[in-house]
Amino acid sequence: MGLHLGDPAPNFKAQTTAGEIDFYEYLGNGWGVLFSHPADYTPVCTTELGKTALLSEEFAKRNVKVLAVSVDPLDKHEGWVKDINETQNTTVNFPLIADADRKVATLYDMIHPNASATATVRSLFVIGPDKLIKLFITYPASTGRNFVEVLRVIDSLQLTANYSVATPADWKQGEDVIVVPAVSTEDAIKKFPKGVKVVKPYLRYTPQPNV
Repeated sequence: MGLHLGDPAPNFKAQTTAGEIDFYEYLGNGWGVLFSHPADYTPVCTTELGKTALLSEEFAKRNVKVLAVSVDPLDKHEGWVKDINETQNTTVNFPLIADADRKVATLYDMIHPNASATATVRSLFVIGPDKLIKLFITYPASTGRNFVEVLRVIDSLQLTANYSVATPADWKQGEDVIVVPAVSTEDAIKKFPKGVKVVKPYLRYTPQPNV
């Protein structure tokens, strides 16, 4: 049975390129991104890990810790990290989980027999401070993940966790947001002093409240 949005993110202990970690302890009270790779030394994943490292300051600004997982062993990870640093002009500064026994892959339903009976599919999970799964996306092997989009979604998740708003299509940090239907227009006007624009009774915009 697979995981669903709102489910608890399974905890685990694992060997990584940063030593043994307990997943929950590693995340602490912050947010987390856990993403999988089918194998080491794969070209698309090499670029993805490099891009994630290049965006490390952006993840840190949002109090997000990143971990990657592959079913290959630790010594292979360490060699791959050297290649990533060299080819992507960066320094990988987050743990790569060695999951040779597929424990983590199984916990997170990353083995899909129709795609591969042995290797992990390319899934990405965003996990909140409450340790619940807020988002997951699974990509085909041929399509590199868009980590700017991952950051955009995290911005939306963090905003909507704290305010009675939702974010419209293609929303980016600093743009207007939508008042959720559960808040009446009368209450919205009191709640959002920057103003409420009523397009339809069910479609009300307000400036982003935390900027």
